[in-house]
Amino acid sequence: MNYNMISYVLGSLLRIEGILMSIPMVLAFVYGESAAQKAFLITVVVCLALGTLIRHKEPENKSIYGREGFVVVALSWIVMSLFGALPFYLSGAINGFINCFFETVSGFTTTGASILTEIEGLPMSILFWRSFTHWIGGMGILVFMLAILPMGDERSMYLMKAEAPGPMVSKLVPKVKSTAKLLYKIYIALTVIEMVLLLLGGMPLFDSVVNSFSTAGTGGFAILNSSIAGYNNAYYEYVITIFMLLFGVNFNLYYLMILRDFKSIWKNEELRYYVVIVVACIVLITGNIYSMYPTFESAFRHAAFQVAAIVTTTGFATANFDLWPEFSKTLIFCLTILGACAGSTGGGIKVSRLIILLKLAYREIRHIVHPRSVNLIKLDGYKVEEDVVRGVTGYIVVYVLLLLGSFILISFDNYDFTTSLTSVITCLGNVGPGFAMVGPVENFSFFSGFSKLVLCFDMLVGRLEIFPIIMLFAPSIWRKSYM
Repeated sequence: MNYNMISYVLGSLLRIEGILMSIPMVLAFVYGESAAQKAFLITVVVCLALGTLIRHKEPENKSIYGREGFVVVALSWIVMSLFGALPFYLSGAINGFINCFFETVSGFTTTGASILTEIEGLPMSILFWRSFTHWIGGMGILVFMLAILPMGDERSMYLMKAEAPGPMVSKLVPKVKSTAKLLYKIYIALTVIEMVLLLLGGMPLFDSVVNSFSTAGTGGFAILNSSIAGYNNAYYEYVITIFMLLFGVNFNLYYLMILRDFKSIWKNEELRYYVVIVVACIVLITGNIYSMYPTFESAFRHAAFQVAAIVTTTGFATANFDLWPEFSKTLIFCLTILGACAGSTGGGIKVSRLIILLKLAYREIRHIVHPRSVNLIKLDGYKVEEDVVRGVTGYIVVYVLLLLGSFILISFDNYDFTTSLTSVITCLGNVGPGFAMVGPVENFSFFSGFSKLVLCFDMLVGRLEIFPIIMLFAPSIWRKSYM
């Protein structure tokens, strides 16, 4: 284990967080928010000073391999969340450090679950930082660092593999650094386009910026107590619906679009499944809730918005879907588990994993019927390697075990079955709203401190796709060499 390189990367990350936090610090001075000014200033100084101290000397051995990659990624998200919680705590905007940590983890992991009961009274700079954490975490903390820091591809690829969502990770261009830069250019471009469209519709500048941050990161932190429903504006809802779905698509496809390789885009099975699932759920839910709304358009709009918000794990709300018929709620529940595409900013188990599991089941059935037949699992016309298939099945097994374990731990709070189960599922999937007491118009403030920490663990595990966080608890990972 290369401890010097791990500390060097963590130090660099702390400095980056301090620099990023200077943006809301400036806003605190602009808006004259004295408590927030002091909180951000202290945190920025601490992050910059500690980060500089940790990385003052560049290590001679800069090797980062598989296990270092997992450890660096896991520790990076924990450290970013711990220091990112300080402005909430020091400003007094949120009471109790566990609550501050919960809100920050929810922000960086783009979950959107909140312990806040009153949002609109918070300082503007705090609201900005809260949504900005979504944007930072959306594409990935380490991906951002790879885009701006000089690190060799032989080291950085392991970091990207450990952080990137989905069963398979590929470089868009030969160099990892160039790939990270390209991903962020696309990410920034889509974010700016959404901001402009919301501005053109009459949304205030500040609201346009923070809502675009939350949409881009598929997080769902809103600045109104009633989320996007508070604007009561159909144009805003349609714009945000479209961009939630766009951010739920694999970003590799946008690169192919730039190259005008439309054939490869259409060939992408995950995209086709994603579109079919979204369209089918919108149509079915619209038909199911039609009688609850005055017009067909309003039923369609709310159905489309909530399907997009849940399948992309954004978590915004324009309606309390907990009051919808059971059929619609069941579809929403299934989307909560599924999530968006691999390589997107969305969470969940990912559409590509579902496809691989379906094809694996089909292969096993064919093998039973025809024992001597050779059946390859293919995705987009290419063979899926057995280690990828094994990784998918392993992921699902561990996912279920974590879900059950967390559910049992949460049950000590003695809340109803639906609340306890969906709170774990929505945090593991980085979705945000669940059902019952954690529904779209509710929050997570009532949970005990212990349960909140369990849910924080679930959010981190879900965002990093389980294994980086789990590997921190393996004693062998910390040894200088493998046995």
